[in-house]
Amino acid sequence: MSDARFGLYTDGACRGNPGFGGAGSVFKDESGNIVGALKKYIGHCTNNEAEYLALIMGLEEAVRRGYNRLDIFLDSELVVNQINGAYRIKSKNLLKYIIQVRNLLSLLREYKIAHIDRSYNKMADQLANEAIDEHLMSE
Repeated sequence: MSDARFGLYTDGACRGNPGFGGAGSVFKDESGNIVGALKKYIGHCTNNEAEYLALIMGLEEAVRRGYNRLDIFLDSELVVNQINGAYRIKSKNLLKYIIQVRNLLSLLREYKIAHIDRSYNKMADQLANEAIDEHLMSE
């Protein structure tokens, strides 16, 4: 396990709401260098589901890599506030995702979750959209 602190940037994209969904995650080291990036087509979903699935994908990869100190950044204010407990979760569909997120967070030694402006999350957004585009082009 690494004692270094890593940044995890995640974003979900959805074409339509609901519609085709994609997830993107980017890892940065303490100097801000990109040390990993993931993208995945996630199928038919809502915008909020795509945001959660992108976060889950990133957290699973962080655990796999042994990154146990994370600063997590999302441009979804709703998801950040739901995870931090400031907003209630009204959707039963999202409840299963927040349980997964909390289980994965419990495997980390230390973490912070923060909302950032979309302009700081462009690479994760690009990856999520690429995943959708690649899926649509392969059909």
